[in-house]
Formats: sequence, structure tokens, C-alpha cells
Amino acid sequence: MSGSPDDERLEELREKKMQELQDRAQSEGADEAQEAAQQRADAQKEAMLRQYLTDGARQRLNAVQMSKPQFAQQVEQQIVALAQSGRLQDRIDEDKMRSLLKELQPESKKFNIRRR
Repeated sequence: MSGSPDDERLEELREKKMQELQDRAQSEGADEAQEAAQQRADAQKEAMLRQYLTDGARQRLNAVQMSKPQFAQQVEQQIVALAQSGRLQDRIDEDKMRSLLKELQPESKKFNIRRR
């Protein structure tokens, strides 16, 4: 009786379900590893920013973060890149942060509207 088509079909379904569960477990493990790596990278970035920014510069960057989060991320990446390459000799104070923000800020688009 063990060779009936229903038993074979049931066994195929069991094997397929087990494979799906194993695949899901592997992808969740990969997601957790990726998330842990992202957390480590974020912690390292924050440590570098604390090391190379004065309190005033950090406050200014936080203010930019509130209004323009993507721009602030670009500035943070630029600071980390400068620090990693060894091009930062001393800490960035608020004045240097202002000039860095102006330098990295994209050109503003002006619209000239004429009325007839």
C-alpha cells in the first residue's frame, strides 16, 4: 500500500515544504547578518564623527539632518571618507562645518517666472 499515488504526492509536498522552510531560515540568517554588519558600520561611522567633529559642528549637522536627511548623509559620508584617507588633521569646528555644508550643497535651482 505504500506505493499509492496519494502517498507519493503527500511525500512530495512534505519535501517541498521542508525545502521552503530551510530556504526561509537561510535567508533570515543572511538578513540578520546583513543587519548586524549595517549596525557595526553605523556605530563605526558615529564613532568617527564624534572623534572628528566638535559639539558645535555636530549640532549643526544634526540640524541639517532634521531638515535634509539625505544631504546630511552625504556630508557624513564625505567626512568619514576624509577621515579614513587621513586628510583631516584636526577636528572640524562649527565654522568649518558651515563652509563644508556650503561647498557640498547642490546648486539651487532658480525659476524666473514672467507674468504677461
